[in-house]
Amino acid sequence: MSSTTIRRGSAPPRASFFERLSQSRNGLGFLFMLPAAIFLLCFLTYPLGLGVWLGFTDAKIGRSGIFIGLENYEYLMRDRVFWMSVFNTVFYTAIASILKFGLGLWLAVILNENLPCKSLFRAIILLPWVVPTVLSALAFWWIYDAQFSVISYVLMKWGWISAPINFLGDPWNARLSVIAANVWRGIPFVAISLLAGLQTVPASLHEAAALDGATSWQRFRRITLPLLTPIIAVVMTFSVLFTFTDFQLIYVLTKGGPVNATHLMATLSFQRGIPGGALGEGAAIAVAMVPFLLAAILFSFFGLQRRKWQQGGSD
Repeated sequence: MSSTTIRRGSAPPRASFFERLSQSRNGLGFLFMLPAAIFLLCFLTYPLGLGVWLGFTDAKIGRSGIFIGLENYEYLMRDRVFWMSVFNTVFYTAIASILKFGLGLWLAVILNENLPCKSLFRAIILLPWVVPTVLSALAFWWIYDAQFSVISYVLMKWGWISAPINFLGDPWNARLSVIAANVWRGIPFVAISLLAGLQTVPASLHEAAALDGATSWQRFRRITLPLLTPIIAVVMTFSVLFTFTDFQLIYVLTKGGPVNATHLMATLSFQRGIPGGALGEGAAIAVAMVPFLLAAILFSFFGLQRRKWQQGGSD
């Protein structure tokens, strides 16, 4: 009797650490995120740290180099080609992102209407995004060919021009040409993402506004656009990041030419670091891109904060 009483009155066995972790919602979240965190630590954090370190050295291909402080950055401050790449990168990113947003939003609004074969149109619009970048660049390289450009051929047939356009041989023509290629590739991502956001806008809000006499533009401006703000912030942040760090499209089309007119910071970093052999200098150019990328991330953060304010949320 006494042993049975003691057994019944004793405290239940304490759960193990793994049992408590599996029963905790935060613990399960931690377990699910752990593989991704390890992956990011190994394949992103380490290369980033190594790149920052190389930027402070005079490392060359085949030689580890020594610590030289800010000499690479001081050299870049006096390098005309570097500043041209900064201008090209900002110009390329700004113009391409604005065009992708405007055209993508326009397409999203059209695809949100009750159109026949709407699913087919959505699938077709995705094609530029799913085609490999190098294949797209090769197609545009043919379209922009100095002698056999299909654009020049059509315009000459129409009598609009008398000679083929030198798309990739003239500095400003080359800048605008690569922007056009980037916009063609990037519009589907923006359009489909914003279309998903448009489908979450309650139809009852538009119906109520229409009953109050609001026009289509007023409903779009006062209802749709504010509700799309957080999605626009996130989508455009990714779009800016993809555009700012673009490498494949530029490298295949122009390799930074003519006369460095289309060099972005990413392509210049590669050219100086790999074919040029100056790993330290190339790493310094790559590190110089970080402040711009952080600015894009902050843009997304404040867009999400605005969404919380609209919803009356609080931390």
